[in-house]
Amino acid sequence: MFARIGRLFQIKTKFEAYLIIYGLATGATERGVHYMKLYPGTMGWVFFALCPIAVFMAGGKILDTFDVVD
Repeated sequence: MFARIGRLFQIKTKFEAYLIIYGLATGATERGVHYMKLYPGTMGWVFFALCPIAVFMAGGKILDTFDVVD
């Protein structure tokens, strides 16, 4: 039973991976905007820039899990 439920949370295709990365990017930019309001000035921009960098790293790791066969 747990194995059947666990299969729902597995990324099976690249399309699903891209959807997850899109969701992460949307949340990261929203958090970055929040940081810009919370920390006006240079520190807000620095925190805003760091949020998408984390998504780039996570997205690269997610996409590396798929075998590229050309």
